[in-house]
Amino acid sequence: MNPFTLSRPGDAPYAGVMTFGRAPLALTPEQLGGADVAILGAPCDEGVLNRPGARFGPRAIREADYLPPERPHMLLGVDALSELSVVDYGDAECMPTDLAFSHREIERRVGEVLEVGAIPVVLGGDHSIAHPTMTAVARHFGKKNVGVIHFDTHTDTADEALFGVAMSHGTPMRRVITDGSIDGAHFIQVGIRGFWPGAEVFDWMRSAGMRWHTIYEVMERGISEVIDDVVAAARDFPEHIYLTVDVDVLDPAFAPGTGTPEPGGLTSRELLYAVRNIAQELPIVGMEVVEVSPPYDPTGITALVANRCVCEALSGIALRRSGRTAAPELPEVVA
Repeated sequence: MNPFTLSRPGDAPYAGVMTFGRAPLALTPEQLGGADVAILGAPCDEGVLNRPGARFGPRAIREADYLPPERPHMLLGVDALSELSVVDYGDAECMPTDLAFSHREIERRVGEVLEVGAIPVVLGGDHSIAHPTMTAVARHFGKKNVGVIHFDTHTDTADEALFGVAMSHGTPMRRVITDGSIDGAHFIQVGIRGFWPGAEVFDWMRSAGMRWHTIYEVMERGISEVIDDVVAAARDFPEHIYLTVDVDVLDPAFAPGTGTPEPGGLTSRELLYAVRNIAQELPIVGMEVVEVSPPYDPTGITALVANRCVCEALSGIALRRSGRTAAPELPEVVA
C-alpha cells in the first residue's frame, strides 16, 4: 500500500491539507513500508505542571511550514525531503485526562515506525512523552543500547513522587533510567539553567552517571565548543542516538509559547546549529520536539523554530546518509 499525497503541485504553502513538509500521509503500518522517516504527532499535555496547551503543538508545528516542495539546505547542500523518503504518520491517539492511555498509544505507534526500519520524529506534546518514546526505542534496539542527547531548561529527573504524581513532564528522564531502558552514563543534557532542580536531584544524576552542560557553560565557551564535546562524548555511546528537544531550552524571547519558560536560554540560531551538527555527525535513530504551547504564542515563532529543528535534523541525517563528509561551499557573494 502507498501513503496518500494530499496536496497538488501548484498548491500555495497555506492551501490544501497540511502534513509535515507536505509529506505523504501514511495511515497504517503497511503504508510505512519503504519510509526512511515517519513524522508522528503526540498531542498530549496531561503531564504538564504549569501552563497547558502543548496538545495543540503537533498541529502548529506542521502548519508553521511555508517552504516550497524543493527546499535544499543552503549550507549543507541537501534537500532532505527529496533525498529521504519522509511520510507523516498522523497523530497517536491521545486520550484527554488519561495520560497512561496516551503513553501506551504513543509507545505503540513509535514501535510501528521502528519496526519498518524508519526513524520516528515525534512532535509533542509535553515532555512526559519521552518515557514512551524512549521505551519504544530501547525495546527495539535493546535496553541500555541507546544514547540520549537532551536539550532542555530542566533536567526532568525529578523523583517519581513529584507533587505526588508518578509521571509528569518533570520525571521522564529519571524514569527511563530507573526502568533500565537507558543507561545514565549514556545521557547528556544541554542548556539546563535556572532554579530547579536542587542538590539532591543532581546528586542522584551524578550517581546515575549522567552528564550535562549548563547554559552558563555555553555562555562562557560558546555553543560550537560545547557541541563538539557532546559529539565527542556521544561517539563512545552505543551506536544508536536519540535526540530530544524541549523548546523551553530557548530563551522565551525566541520561544514564548511553552509551558514552563525560563529566561536566559539558547538563541534559535544556537539550537538549530546544535541540532544540525549532531544529526550530521551521529547515528540518529529517533527524535522528538516537545512543549510547543501555541496558546501562549500568537506570533507562532515557537512552532516555527520547532519546525525548523526537525528540518535541520532531517538535513543533517540526509547529509550523513549521502556519504559526504563535508558540505559544499556556498556561492561567493557578488558585490
